[in-house]
Amino acid sequence: MTDRSGRPDLVAVEFLARPALEVAPDLLGAVIEHDGVTVRLTEVEAYAGEQDPGSHSFRGPTDRNRVMFGPPGFLYVYFTYGMHTCANVVCGTDGESQAVLLRAGEVLTGLDEARSRRTSARTGQVPSDRDLARGPARLAKALGLTMNDYGADLLGGSAVRLVAPDGPPDPGAIATGPRVGVRGVGGDGTAYPWRFWLRDEPTVSPYRPAAPLRQRQ
Repeated sequence: MTDRSGRPDLVAVEFLARPALEVAPDLLGAVIEHDGVTVRLTEVEAYAGEQDPGSHSFRGPTDRNRVMFGPPGFLYVYFTYGMHTCANVVCGTDGESQAVLLRAGEVLTGLDEARSRRTSARTGQVPSDRDLARGPARLAKALGLTMNDYGADLLGGSAVRLVAPDGPPDPGAIATGPRVGVRGVGGDGTAYPWRFWLRDEPTVSPYRPAAPLRQRQ
């Protein structure tokens, strides 16, 4: 297996060149590095592109989602609610859209830097270490990721690096359920139990179902 940098600890291209539903649980325990902070992934979500109504690429390629169509090993970053950045690992094969959202993790190194990034500008309040990367926007902010990192090469070609887990997680340690805030068939997310997390990890984010659609009057 190979990466693009020669660093033996980075995730290999072959590891990511699989469907998102296969890659997602295997990313649990992997570490993402950026700008002095490292985060061990404890929660992720799979998105299956044009076969997945919850994916940003469901309706095909656009300027916003073009990196999602491969090749694997790059970072898809998007801006949400006019204030938050979230990050995804692109996987699958070149030409198809597959990605894994980085939902939550444990800050391993760079705690002071992560705390400073997550300190409230309004109140000066610093979140607990458990909450530094507990949610996709918090994780991206703790790592210092911005829209400037869109398309970053995670396998050795940029300042953002994805380090392979020590080994596959124990299947009994992995839980799965509906994605957070994503509707599925019938209006809820239960038809797509594509969120994966490590059991008994305090950094896993709380589950929130999608808001119900409002009926037009």
